[in-house]
Amino acid sequence: MSDLRVCVIGTGAMGTDHIIRINERMSGAIVTAIVEPDSTRATAALAHAPGAKQFANILEALASGLVDAALVATPGAFHEEVLSPIIAAGLPVLCEKPMTPDVASALRVVESEVKSGKKVIQVGFMRRFDEGYLQLQEQIASARLGELLALHCAHRNPSVPDWYGNDMLIADSVSHEIDIVRFLTNSPIISAEVKQLRRNKLAPERLNEPILVLLETQSGVIATVEMNVSVQFGYQVITEAVFQKGVSEIGRSTGMTTWEAGRSSNAEHVSYLTRFARAYDNEIQSWINAAKIGELGGPNAWDGYMSVAVVEAGLKSLHSGAKEVTTYAAKPEFYN
Repeated sequence: MSDLRVCVIGTGAMGTDHIIRINERMSGAIVTAIVEPDSTRATAALAHAPGAKQFANILEALASGLVDAALVATPGAFHEEVLSPIIAAGLPVLCEKPMTPDVASALRVVESEVKSGKKVIQVGFMRRFDEGYLQLQEQIASARLGELLALHCAHRNPSVPDWYGNDMLIADSVSHEIDIVRFLTNSPIISAEVKQLRRNKLAPERLNEPILVLLETQSGVIATVEMNVSVQFGYQVITEAVFQKGVSEIGRSTGMTTWEAGRSSNAEHVSYLTRFARAYDNEIQSWINAAKIGELGGPNAWDGYMSVAVVEAGLKSLHSGAKEVTTYAAKPEFYN
């Protein structure tokens, strides 16, 4: 079977990383097109994709005859306008999270896919492909340590760029925990509550953080999420599961240990691109393999909508300080 010809839409850090990944580490696919209006970014990305062509928009790329599948790595606000023609063309697409930035647009995308009669959207929740999370999911399902009672999550960044706003604590960052908590518990999240912790004075003035988010599942499990984006020391994502008969933890650094001057230290990640490098590889290879046979290799558009619905409740709580109930639309039979 010939290589899947992939168009990457958006060539910032994430998009360029995917171009390198597909062309250098994945099998069964090659980047043949990019959509990027910024000429500097486009030139830099094309250096990693010899022979690929640049297009001004997704419609031109789809009309070129060079594209079998698409990977969307633009900011979330632009996802719907890019996904619509891809759905209409019936091409497989991996869309980085969030699928869209709000419930209304997420439901429009879902409706569009349902009307097309073909599932083509895989949403980029790469943590589902991380070895630690997969081991934890298996342990929860096995009930070897009894019932799962609670999850404690910590999501920490050394710093964030200037364009990162306060709402992004929920919409961009905690959204990962929102999906993975539902994945681990196999249960919808029914409420979100945000608590303001003592403010980090080293944080940019526009950010009121760290925060603690309480996510309650329909199954009765409560997950606490510490979201901390000015922690200075590195990038760290840790999850602790509390069972009836024990506790399990994933995510601690496996970096180099150094002994010096009477003390030891461990190297820590400083970016999600290294912390989840293998998970991204596994995710993209799964998507490629599935796309080539007309299937999905990961979470679908309904999973994307479910996450956005909880993000909406989380944003309400961020502003109200109250516990906010999550409401969901009826699930189309198409996704059962």
